[in-house]
This record gives sequence, C-alpha cells and structure tokens, in this order.
Amino acid sequence: MDSGHLPDLGALRLLVAVGRTGSIGGAARAVGVSQQAASARLRGVEAQTGLTLLRRGPRGSELTPSGVAITEWAARLIDLTDEIETAIEGLRGERTRELTVWASMTIADVLMPRWLVRLRARQVDDGATTTSVSLTAANSNLVEDAVRAGVAHLGFIEGVDQPGDLRSVVVAHDELVLVVSPDAPLARRRTPLGAAELATLPLTGREPGSGTREVVMQALAAHGVLTHELALELTTTTAVREAVLAGGAAAFLSRRVVEREVEAGRLTIVETTLDLRRQFRAIWAGNSQPPAGPARDLVGIARQHQRTG
Repeated sequence: MDSGHLPDLGALRLLVAVGRTGSIGGAARAVGVSQQAASARLRGVEAQTGLTLLRRGPRGSELTPSGVAITEWAARLIDLTDEIETAIEGLRGERTRELTVWASMTIADVLMPRWLVRLRARQVDDGATTTSVSLTAANSNLVEDAVRAGVAHLGFIEGVDQPGDLRSVVVAHDELVLVVSPDAPLARRRTPLGAAELATLPLTGREPGSGTREVVMQALAAHGVLTHELALELTTTTAVREAVLAGGAAAFLSRRVVEREVEAGRLTIVETTLDLRRQFRAIWAGNSQPPAGPARDLVGIARQHQRTG
C-alpha cells in the first residue's frame, strides 16, 4: 500500500549514506549529487516523514534515534532492491534464449506448433538468437495458475471469460461442435439437439478446469441446465477425440480438432441449439503489453495467424 510518509528509494539511499559517511557532504559525493541538493533532499525527507532524522553541527551530521531506525530498515530495503535489479538484468539476458509457455490442450495440439515454427523462422530470417521454448499443455485453469505463480512467462487459454487479475488479448476464435462416430444412432439425427436433451445424453468430456468444459457448462446454463451426464472423463483433447473415434459416447470438441476426421467421414457433427463460440487468449502478468522479446513476438504471430487464417 502506498504511503505519503514513505520517502522514495533515492532519498533513502542518501539518508543511509549520511549514516555511513557521517556528513551530508560525504553522502552527496557517495550518491553523486551536490551538497546543496543533498541538504534540500534530506530536509524534504524530514518534512515528509514528520521526523527529525539528523542533528546538524559544525563537525558534520549525526543521525537521531529515529534516523538510525529508518536507515536500518532502509538499508535492508536497498539491499533487496539491488538484488532484485540484478536478478531482473539476468532474466533480461536469458529472455531471448528461453521462453516458458503453458497452453490449453486444444491450443497446444492444434495451433502452438505452427506458431512456434513461425517464431523460429522469423528469428532466423532476422539473424537473431533463436529462442529455446518449453511448452507445457494443461487445462486452462492450470495455465492461469502457472502464469500467476511466475512459472510461465506466457499462457494461452480457451473459454468465454477473461481472467480479471491477468493481462490478456484475444489471439483466435473457435467453436465447439458435438461429434459422434458415423455408425452411432445420433449420426442420423436431422434436427438440432436442445439443452434438455443434452443434459441427459451421456458424453465423453474433459475434466473440471478445462476451457472446453467451461464453455459447454456455460452454454447449458444459459438454457437453465446446470449439469450434464459424463460417460467418460478424460484429461486431454486428443484422448477425447480418440475415444469418440473408437465408438465411445459423443463429445464436444473444437471444430479445429475434428475437421480432418469429419472431412474423411470418420466423425459426424451433430447440430445443437447451443451457442458454443469461444475465444483463445494469450495471458501474462504485469504490464498492459506482453513481456518484451520472444513472448511479445509469439503473441504477435498468433494474432497475425488469426487475421490471415
């Protein structure tokens, strides 16, 4: 929490320097300012804190008990700040070589490979150092947690709503479709399935926390249906698709994931009355823009791919 009584870091450094050198002149030389500027800055600190921090005399300046207490706390703060600044500089140097990305299952399986190929190709064309990318596929909730914890530099999630505590930008749009094997009775359905029917239909689905499951639940809830039956719960998009291909219960999957199987006649889309549109988002912590470097480049490539198809 910000406080009007807390001096800025530069003023604290000057006060600590007075304690170490025993004079305002010595402190001024230590931090690289004039003695006049140092004196004015220290008077400002006393006015800001409402405390007398120095006893000024002909032989120099001495810290008062309040000044001693504040400089002890300030010294710890300054040491920690210097440590953080050193770590940040080190991370900046590593940022061009390593990038940790977490992505939801659909994005990791279908879109991320081509985005990463384009990122590397761009870096090679530019003569830049190529980035070593570590990609972890997980459900959207876990991706958000990884970004919040600083485990991931960048995340990609799927769903309807954006996480309020993280920065994000839409990089693609998607739609879920209900698919079955061609020999399933539902494959011969000619009218769209309504929410009430879907609520009693055994489905193959993803685990809680997945973006796909979230979108299905929200779409059903919009029609007053709060639960639906799962015949089989799986933790990857690929596993859900393979289960349906093997003759398992119907499943909601991204149109992107099943388009080849549908075109080849291995899966059939069953129309529904649900609105199953969703967004793919890049997410990160901190400033309004993605972290500079390959993370920002990757987001740009994803958005460019959305515009060009």
